[in-house]
Amino acid sequence: MEKPNPNCARCSFKSNDRICRTEDGKHPDNCPTVVMEELSAEILEEYNKEAIREFARQASVQEKDGYRNRELGYGKVRPGKPRIEEILDFIGKMGYRKIGMAFCMGLRKEAAMVEKLFASRDLEVVSAICKVGRAPKETLDLGSEERIAVGEFESMCNPILQAALLNEAKTEFNVLLGLCVGHDSLFFKYAEAPCTVLAVKDRVTGHNPLAAVYTLDSYYRALK
Repeated sequence: MEKPNPNCARCSFKSNDRICRTEDGKHPDNCPTVVMEELSAEILEEYNKEAIREFARQASVQEKDGYRNRELGYGKVRPGKPRIEEILDFIGKMGYRKIGMAFCMGLRKEAAMVEKLFASRDLEVVSAICKVGRAPKETLDLGSEERIAVGEFESMCNPILQAALLNEAKTEFNVLLGLCVGHDSLFFKYAEAPCTVLAVKDRVTGHNPLAAVYTLDSYYRALK
């Protein structure tokens, strides 16, 4: 019998009552914690690989370090660090020295600030902008009406080259800053080093994409 696909986003139980957090917790019929125990056990073996184990361990330590007041109990914890600080902390935990940064032209000022911050921590930064290579959009068979600058030359975003440049430099950890939807996907696909995202692009909300999610029942109700 085919197992049902998981859909944790539709789980109706309270966080602390779910079986993924509590041994005798509640669960829907398609809960992967219950119906995919064999796969779960198989995946745990991946964490026994030396490089993966240390990376995952430090990621969990970083999760803990992102909160304050833990000594007062779970109900009293509060967030303690912005993402940029957490990224710097994680880089330190892993002992990385060579950091790659793939960024969008539209966030070039932010990229310059981040690069200076990383460099001030004695990190070597290798960065690649989205338009690197100056390949024309005609490369992708994009006509004039499919470009932003109608009737003018326009460089295509080149996330595969961004990834290749960072791969060539043998970066240890890559940070993404504002790549477009889809372009970020290609970067992830071709990058060899582990990646994280400092900020995603959202032109409308000032790069705060959850703003539209938080207002789905009001200002963005037309999306539903």
